[in-house]
Amino acid sequence: MKKILFWLYQPYAWLFFIPLTCVLSFIAGWLVALCSVIINPRFASQQVAARWARLVSWLTPMIVAVEGEENTHPDRTYVVVSNHASQYDILLVYGWLRLDLKWVIKKEVRKLPGIGIGCEKAGHIFIDRRRPEQAKRAVNEALSRLGDGVGILFFAEGTRSLDGKLLPFKKGAFRIAMDHQLPVLPVTLLGTRDILPAKTLRLFPGRARMIIHPAIEPGEMDLRGLMQAARVAITSALPEEKRTT
Repeated sequence: MKKILFWLYQPYAWLFFIPLTCVLSFIAGWLVALCSVIINPRFASQQVAARWARLVSWLTPMIVAVEGEENTHPDRTYVVVSNHASQYDILLVYGWLRLDLKWVIKKEVRKLPGIGIGCEKAGHIFIDRRRPEQAKRAVNEALSRLGDGVGILFFAEGTRSLDGKLLPFKKGAFRIAMDHQLPVLPVTLLGTRDILPAKTLRLFPGRARMIIHPAIEPGEMDLRGLMQAARVAITSALPEEKRTT
């Protein structure tokens, strides 16, 4: 039955949803850029970009449930780390995690029409994944410019998982948290891979969940201990078969 529904959905996806989403993303990117300059980046991110993410999700449609919102405090600066299995993770976090976040994103995104200029003016951090030292400097420089209540988001695995199983975590986010003594906020994302699997165009409506876990203070932890604590938190909300590679 699902296969039949999938093929019935495709004319809507390709003839309406995808073209409209491209147009909306281009417009939203420029609106974010303008609002960042005229008003401020926080307004642009939380009022324009978040509404774009929710609108695209609604058009898909993606039904969203959020748990653990009480674990976030808008006036605190976090290093947010989450799992990553779909491009829809971006919509889920942008639309429903009510924090002012700067994303650590690959430099190639800067070339996307509308989206690239929006990300730049909103203060998101472009990095070259092949140059880890340059990436670390870019994040540290960004942190020195950010005020209270502005955090940084990393997808902890560094890339999308093709099968949805949790990949090994990269160290960068946790080194930043330790260097600046910032709390790590673990977030588990569920259901997005069923809507759009990594590196495919097999789009289909579905339900997604975001579980926000209690923040982890670096304190006297070493790097390995901090990474393990965040991994345990994120893993705790994953299905058994998705917990490891």
